Amino acid sequence: MAVQLSQDTATSPGGPLLGNREFEFLREFVLKHCGIALSEQKRQLVQGRLLRRLRALGLKEFAGYCELLRNDPDSELGDLASAISTNVTSFFRESHHYDLLEQTLLPQWLAEKRRSGERLRIWSAGCSTGEEPYALAMVLAEALEKHGGGVDAKILATDLSPQALAGAREGVYAVDKLGGVSAERRRRWFLRGEGAYAGLACVHPRLRELVAIQPLNLLHDWPMSGLFDAIFCRNVVIYFDKPTKERLFRRYAAQLVPEGYLFLGHSESMHGLNDDFALVGRTVYRKKPV
Repeated sequence: MAVQLSQDTATSPGGPLLGNREFEFLREFVLKHCGIALSEQKRQLVQGRLLRRLRALGLKEFAGYCELLRNDPDSELGDLASAISTNVTSFFRESHHYDLLEQTLLPQWLAEKRRSGERLRIWSAGCSTGEEPYALAMVLAEALEKHGGGVDAKILATDLSPQALAGAREGVYAVDKLGGVSAERRRRWFLRGEGAYAGLACVHPRLRELVAIQPLNLLHDWPMSGLFDAIFCRNVVIYFDKPTKERLFRRYAAQLVPEGYLFLGHSESMHGLNDDFALVGRTVYRKKPV
């Protein structure tokens, strides 16, 4: 992307200022590579959050940061996306989605998969630090026990942010972050830390067995060959512009089994963006039969 960068090195008390040309470059770059539309109102936020990246990289001005992105975009893309987006997540957030899985979908799917010999796959797209896929793993593990095993069932968890993925792989959380987890599930699915690890809880190895964690940019190629029974993409598309949302929903439809399910966040909607899905619950969509 050939963009002329300004040589403005003015600084604020907190560090260098984000000049007009640098901000326009960043807006174009982020829209192209992340699908995120940054308005002028986001300039202060972008400046404040990227100052940390400048310090980490030993850069004194935003012009140098933009040059880095121009010359080697892939090396910094994950950290840039982490900086400008907000990874707000928790265990069993929007609990009605998990209720639908536990009470209706998983019993039905497991019975069907056992008869057909097919595998069961759920995708947590935008998994952040792992709370969502591990909550899904708790529900899935319990369903496998309750309704019988014998089914190849796994959860794919992906995110663009390397920091978020590191947290997900570690699977260690402050005990006060387990507010959405019932006391029974805390006892069963978490190992409490002692000594230097007091106040921390680690997810049970059984949950780790069910979850595969991988980096993925939703705007780039998807390496997955198989189809998914359900895709959780919650509080992700709120950052995207309309054309990106439309493309993403089409790709999700193609990646789902017939009548597979797509779960969105509480403030997200597919209205006017896609005709491949029917709304069947609160922010729950089912792929229409062909």
